Amino acid sequence: MITRESCIERDKQDEIACFRDEFSLPEHDIYMSGNSLGAMPKKAMAKAEQVILDQWGTSLIKSWNIHGWFTLSQTIGDTLATTIGADAGEVVVTDATGINIFKVLAAALTLNPTRKKIVMEGSNFPTDNYTAQGLVKLLGDKHEIVFAETEQGILDAIDDSVAVVCLTQVHYKSGRLLDMKTITEKTQQCGAISVWDLCHSGGALPIDLNACNVDFAIGCTYKYYNGGPGSPAFVFCAKRHQGKALQPLTGWYSHQAPFAFERDYRPADNINQMLSGTQAIVSLAMSEIGIDISARADIYKLREKSLNLSDLFIELIAQECADFNFNVITPKQRERRGSQVAMSHENGYEIVQALIKAGVMGDFRAPDTLRFGLTPLYLRYVDVYDAVARLKNIMQNETYKQAEFNQRQAVT
Repeated sequence: MITRESCIERDKQDEIACFRDEFSLPEHDIYMSGNSLGAMPKKAMAKAEQVILDQWGTSLIKSWNIHGWFTLSQTIGDTLATTIGADAGEVVVTDATGINIFKVLAAALTLNPTRKKIVMEGSNFPTDNYTAQGLVKLLGDKHEIVFAETEQGILDAIDDSVAVVCLTQVHYKSGRLLDMKTITEKTQQCGAISVWDLCHSGGALPIDLNACNVDFAIGCTYKYYNGGPGSPAFVFCAKRHQGKALQPLTGWYSHQAPFAFERDYRPADNINQMLSGTQAIVSLAMSEIGIDISARADIYKLREKSLNLSDLFIELIAQECADFNFNVITPKQRERRGSQVAMSHENGYEIVQALIKAGVMGDFRAPDTLRFGLTPLYLRYVDVYDAVARLKNIMQNETYKQAEFNQRQAVT
């Protein structure tokens, strides 16, 4: 029998509990949506004031040199690289996830010009699929997307006719974790190029891109990296491809010599080629705070706590909510899940809305999925216990049936 007191005791033994103090969290709410938008680091406001008031407000245009604005994407990229098994000079923080998917898919296809197939997961987060579909339509030369489901289905779809395999490591809805090493090995054995989306895994679990010999990867910084709403995404390009696999959004930042202002494009032969235009400096600078926290944390201790939190959540659902028809769709096997727990229920939307009113912030994904992010940097074991207790109360009292929880919001 799991008790609240046993959860409080686990928090006392938590080796990484100190990181919670680095975040601004509402006093009475339980935040379980860090897999969608990470919490705000306490130092973010001071960083914003520094960049806006001191750098922009006082140094003005000199800031491009004296405050390192011009190379900020690369500087922060090198820090982020340490969290995903990449080397310095292989990552830049820039643009949005969809734009970066477009860049790396296009670059990857240039490495296999005679092949036309892209393997993807049909139930991917829509941005990945929509962007790939837009690129294929633009190319208009018989490129096609082959959609697969399940890890075995993906492996079976990879053969020597495939140009690129583009997958998300942790599924945005179910939280299922794909085997990056095995899939990348099969991809490259067949002569295809690997592209990995790390949006739901970067900053949450150990990743070693170079040990897996990954070709390209992208990800966002506003989830487990706690970079802020709409903070820039990132791009990984293995050094062996730099200067060879060129992305098509050839803005001046990716030129060999941007301030030569030449008429014709000459691509940079390093990670800079993955940049395009002038960076959004304020948002970029603020993302550095959360990325730095992730770089300082022991990723293996984060992973262990994350798995323990999700184990606890799943066990408490079975203990306290067995009578309410929840179906846990996140894999029960620890090694097969990311840092979230997802459940299905026919009244999923209404239940999530009632939970938010009760001070538990999760989110909903159509048609029937309740998602709960378990961010180990700031979530406590007692938070998980209290969240399930509030869920049980909502179900027992059928609070979710109230009219106010049955009105669809624009963002779910």
